[in-house]
Amino acid sequence: MRKRFPSLALLCICVLAPAHSHAQFQEPTKEELQMTQDPKAPGADATYLYREEITDDALHFLGYYVRVKVLTERGKELATVRIPYEHGVDTVNDIQGRTIHADGTVIPLTAKPADLMDFKAKDYQVNSVVITLPSVEVGSILEYRLKIRSPDYRVSQPEWDIQQKYFVHKAHYSFHPFLSPGEYVSDGHGDSLNRLMYGSRVPPPIVINYDKNKNVYTLDVTDVPAIPDEDWMPPLNTLKYRVKFYYTNAETGPEFWQDAGKKWAKRTQDFANPSGTLKLAVAEIVAPTDTEEQKARKIYAAVQKLDNTVFNRKKSQAERKKEKLKEIRTAEDVWKQKSGSDDDITLLFVALGRAAGLKVFAAQVVDRNHAMFDDHYLSTSQLDDYLAIVVLDGKDVYLDPGQKMCPFGQLHWKHTLATGFRQTESGPAPVTTPSNSYKTAVVQRVADLKVEPDGAVSGTVRFLMTGPDAMYWRQLAIQNDQEEVKKRFNEDTQDDFPDGVRGELDHFLALDDYTSNLLAVVKVSGNIGSATGKRFFLPGLFFEARAKHPFVAQDKRVSPIDVHYSKTEEDDVTYHLPPGFSVESAPQPSNPMWPAHAILKISETTGPDSVNVLRTLVYNFTLLPPADYSSIHEFYQKVATADQQQLVLTHSSVAKGN
Repeated sequence: MRKRFPSLALLCICVLAPAHSHAQFQEPTKEELQMTQDPKAPGADATYLYREEITDDALHFLGYYVRVKVLTERGKELATVRIPYEHGVDTVNDIQGRTIHADGTVIPLTAKPADLMDFKAKDYQVNSVVITLPSVEVGSILEYRLKIRSPDYRVSQPEWDIQQKYFVHKAHYSFHPFLSPGEYVSDGHGDSLNRLMYGSRVPPPIVINYDKNKNVYTLDVTDVPAIPDEDWMPPLNTLKYRVKFYYTNAETGPEFWQDAGKKWAKRTQDFANPSGTLKLAVAEIVAPTDTEEQKARKIYAAVQKLDNTVFNRKKSQAERKKEKLKEIRTAEDVWKQKSGSDDDITLLFVALGRAAGLKVFAAQVVDRNHAMFDDHYLSTSQLDDYLAIVVLDGKDVYLDPGQKMCPFGQLHWKHTLATGFRQTESGPAPVTTPSNSYKTAVVQRVADLKVEPDGAVSGTVRFLMTGPDAMYWRQLAIQNDQEEVKKRFNEDTQDDFPDGVRGELDHFLALDDYTSNLLAVVKVSGNIGSATGKRFFLPGLFFEARAKHPFVAQDKRVSPIDVHYSKTEEDDVTYHLPPGFSVESAPQPSNPMWPAHAILKISETTGPDSVNVLRTLVYNFTLLPPADYSSIHEFYQKVATADQQQLVLTHSSVAKGN
């Protein structure tokens, strides 16, 4: 279990209320106006001169003040500012802004900010106020401030994002927590939370200061580097400097997780109770003579067929009322309504499995696509998704029934190497799910291509997919129409083809059958290769002709590596040569390897009028520390070199007759 927040603070809440003044605009210095590049952040497109974030629960507001120096055209993107807020609850006001040109000319913000909806659900809507600062040029200083005012009952738990996309010269953060006498914070399950804590991920000598007399936390920082921007980074909660405040009822981490685990297990157990109705239902799904695995597979198939509201449209309250559907509170409700969320359906599988006499446990883990579990953050709110664990032949088999189109025995990649709680026979326990196998995540690209003397090429490419790639397209097809899926597939695979060659999806096979391999048939055409004298040059590795190899250009690595999942890529390309041409040179066999981690194998076979090139790349790793970067860098340099090989054809002269 990886720990990322090394420090915690604990306190009793007091009620003193200090006054906070809203930051005033600052006059730019001569050095700021004349700055054309930031010596502390060479090559940066912009830099933060100052940032301020004030949260005051006594006065019920969150205030922002920001000053930015634009250094390149790309840095002008910071002229558009989006501030999210809860629509109908919070109000955004006191908005002021201005642009200062390098010559000192000031252009004030006069345009009315836009108000755009970001997300809407029952009784909850998130909007964003969008500010566009005027007349922005390279060299401008952008400056704005605003306040978000909250109702009196709102209790803040701010998260300070110390690191930003660009270098920060100076920043100030402040939080004044406040609860009126007799008020308390609830965790949504009826438990009162009476202590405020914070977790921080900041390097020394940065410290959070607490003024006991004023009951105010402050943090002042200078020269904060930009968030790392590297290929295949893990979720940013494992990397960036930040401080997160939250309310809890525990004094220590072990005490909290022990108590939270018991409450989690009880709630889960109550929901997944194998009621009499479910026992009758499972009797119709499985047969008494079925093996345990057959029972598990049949139950899995049954719940996969249900209406999963995460992938399909969730019914409105009016629709549910009309159909007399009550709120889902138990697995039995899910079965009766034949509908539920991903978590509902997973827990229904657990309940049906238990009703069938199987040994099944529930687990709930963090979605690794956006975060990693942090046991120093004492809150179960970080747990996202439920999984099921069924014991077959004495072994735990992890299942993802809440993920549409996920094959039995596999997990969505975002649920692999993910940490959280699980049930056991002896009570709740921490769990980290297993990684996937490169043998179950395979993409095969098979091309049969006819090359003409003028370089025109035509043929068919078959994409055969198992595991995460197949699941991605199947889930996309559930939520989009056929034309949209076709459009996205063509866009996604275009980089698989050399310049001048285009692919057009003809059809899918088994798009709605998660128990089979997914096949996509693509028609390709265009112009390939170039002629020099009698020689004709073709890309030796067709699918790698314009590949963007990761981990090649960068010599050193700051952040850990997360490639999401282990994988096997297999390419099988057959070139049918134009009449009168023969092979002068073909891609050479190559077999670079990184022992126990990755291997590349290239081979070719030349026939009378064709060339077949095989390429297999296997990487058997998912998460790597920066210390391993030199090894992966060296391996992928060899891969990039091998993939640049060419196929050279020679035109044979035809002897003239007597």
